[in-house]
Amino acid sequence: QVQLVESGGGLVQAGGSRRLSCVASGRPFTNYNMGWFRQTPGKEREFVARINWGGGTTSYDDSVKGRFTISRENAYNTVYLQMNSLKPEDTAVYYCAAVFFTQWTTARHEYEYWGQGTQVTVSA
Repeated sequence: QVQLVESGGGLVQAGGSRRLSCVASGRPFTNYNMGWFRQTPGKEREFVARINWGGGTTSYDDSVKGRFTISRENAYNTVYLQMNSLKPEDTAVYYCAAVFFTQWTTARHEYEYWGQGTQVTVSA
């Protein structure tokens, strides 16, 4: 089992920045590629960003490309999501998720482990 705990959510004004963190425990962190997803009420959870186990490969949804950056510090079992130029439409509950390193995927159903989520609210 992998336990994931997100933090860093909160209220931010449009145009502002926020950094989310997700700390993993339970199994070797480098066994897993990591992803960030988000969800708003009534909508499906959607892919935001992902990073491979070593941190050298990333990808983003087009809606956040150029504004968000995913990174990880394997020494601290932590993955981050730096969010800049935030927009009201970025308001959501943000989840980090882990998938075994052999899978490079944006499909939420393939991610094995999930955090509890952290709310990000962007005011206009």
